[in-house]
Amino acid sequence: MAVFSRITLLAGTAARCVHAMNRRGLAMANPTATFKTTKGEFKVELFQDQLPITTSNFKDLATSGFYDGLTFHRVIKGFMCQFGCPNSANPQSPIAGTGGPPGNTQYTLPDGSVIQRDGGGNIPDELVGEISNEVGTISMANTGAPNSGGSQFFLNTKHNAFLDYFDNSTPSKHPVFGKVVDGMDVVSAIEGVPTDGRDKPIDAVRVESITIAE
Repeated sequence: MAVFSRITLLAGTAARCVHAMNRRGLAMANPTATFKTTKGEFKVELFQDQLPITTSNFKDLATSGFYDGLTFHRVIKGFMCQFGCPNSANPQSPIAGTGGPPGNTQYTLPDGSVIQRDGGGNIPDELVGEISNEVGTISMANTGAPNSGGSQFFLNTKHNAFLDYFDNSTPSKHPVFGKVVDGMDVVSAIEGVPTDGRDKPIDAVRVESITIAE
């Protein structure tokens, strides 16, 4: 996966929008993800009701411990904080920002159907629901090629409307799959850390764990 400076990200086919239902056929509340970081905790609502493929990919990786111990490898004040590369476990790694999940692995959607990641660990594009890249939203990163999102995502710290897949001002297409609902001050603290010339935090900000609540 390319670093964020190259992401004209996620273009491709739209996917099904599956609403999570309980046994009575009523819509259920979206799950949340609580990030425990070295700067504090913040909580994200995952828009599972609108983007089940993307949120289920994230939940599968989070519950497996994939994200535990990784660092924010790219932070740009007034723009975004990027996370999710397995190579960032070593914050000094020169290839942080290029990795993703294991290839040819599977995960399950709320409706019971199974999605298989491709050989590079990438998932299908899910360009559904016109949710803008507003402050506090969490959005998929990719290489710019269709169906190239994997484990990496970013937290918007500015309204980056030009990254919306439905904004035609640029080729960038980043589907938003959640939003911070608590602890935005922690996200702001992460955004404010000193960085080097490659936008890498000088003192690593590590995610210790992500806890999913359904």
